[in-house]
Amino acid sequence: MLEIGERPWGKYYVLADEPNYKLKRIEVNPGQKLSYQYHHKRQEQWTIIEGDATVVLDDKEISLKYGESIFIPLGARHRMMNLSDKPVVFIEVQTGTYFGEDDIVRIEDEYDRN
Repeated sequence: MLEIGERPWGKYYVLADEPNYKLKRIEVNPGQKLSYQYHHKRQEQWTIIEGDATVVLDDKEISLKYGESIFIPLGARHRMMNLSDKPVVFIEVQTGTYFGEDDIVRIEDEYDRN
């Protein structure tokens, strides 16, 4: 494990951090959601490996179940929500030119983060 990050909504694990991609396992606790956000320098692919997720992609809600994936284009507004009473776990593959946490532009955040 390269890095473990605790967040108000759950936890993430960095599995790989290479010059051309970053790979994370992300766990979202029941009833929690990530901030509504976008990125300037990366796109993402999310694959659900546990639970039932609701993704908001450019204001459209999409339900995803185990084994299903969604592509988040560069600059697209997005958020992962767990509206269920069981954890949601997904794998995130980031591709682009930069993968730092400071490339998160938050539009809306339940936890008052900027």
